[in-house]
Amino acid sequence: MRILLWHVHGSWTTAFVQGPHTYLVPVLPDRGPDGLGRARTFAWPDSVRELSPQQLADADVDVVVLQRPHEEELAARWLGGRRPGRDIPAVYLEHNAPDGDVPNTRHPCADRRDLTLVHVTHFNRLFWDNGSTRTTVIEHGIVDPGHRWTGELPRAAVVVNDPVRRGRYVGTDLLPTLSEAVPLDVFGMRTAGLAEHLGLPRERCRDQDLPQEGLHSAMALRRLYLHPVRWTSLGLSLLEAMHLGMPVVALATTEAVEAVPEGAGVLSTRPEVLAEAARRYLDEPQAAAEDGERARRAALGRYGLKPFLHRWEQLLEEVTRC
Repeated sequence: MRILLWHVHGSWTTAFVQGPHTYLVPVLPDRGPDGLGRARTFAWPDSVRELSPQQLADADVDVVVLQRPHEEELAARWLGGRRPGRDIPAVYLEHNAPDGDVPNTRHPCADRRDLTLVHVTHFNRLFWDNGSTRTTVIEHGIVDPGHRWTGELPRAAVVVNDPVRRGRYVGTDLLPTLSEAVPLDVFGMRTAGLAEHLGLPRERCRDQDLPQEGLHSAMALRRLYLHPVRWTSLGLSLLEAMHLGMPVVALATTEAVEAVPEGAGVLSTRPEVLAEAARRYLDEPQAAAEDGERARRAALGRYGLKPFLHRWEQLLEEVTRC
């Protein structure tokens, strides 16, 4: 198939484009949000092709994967008037947990008969008001980075983008207390100056932005993965950490309670419990190693690449037959 989708979520798309299809990603001269083109910090296969809006007008497209509300109109304009759901089969992929009037948040694609709404977690499907739209869940898949954990650095890895702007959503306000229990290395986009923003000494909260390959290597050196997120969808960095063989210390919120089984780490809604667990992993490297092994097995079983691609293959075949 020839699948049109925008480069919105680099980690998710990296898994999706490992399938057997041709993936058409829009590109604009400024490579802005509606035309990023191919990823520059993720490894994508040659089957991912950049097309300008002018090239899309005459392109053969079998299915459109929409990920943001405005993409439907954008696709119709760039595809020469062909509308997703009417002239070309379409699915809408929802990456995020609802925001706003939770749990009454109505999805932009609620009550649609011309497309399928795909959620990435069961929690998200439960909390969005999807109306009568046909809805399914295809959980995340991860390109396995391999078991790399050494834990030689007695620090915790945290991965989050925009921690200052996103604040309480991603648990930024919890970092000062948690940094008293374990020194933090916070990775992600727009993390520069985080320690100063939180009033923390640099050695207690360091920041760094790395491409995916460098990020995985850096994470695996840290003793544990800390996930203080209150309210977002299930972070792919959490699943990547588990694949790396890292033990997890996480808030027991959203889909984390499904993703991290017993014995793979510590989940709690009490920050003091998370702090205690982080200190324990620092003091007991063997316990960290054993829980990390269990985390990796669990992640491979539930979030492996093969079942992820198989589920998408089934859905795409179904929607293009209709």
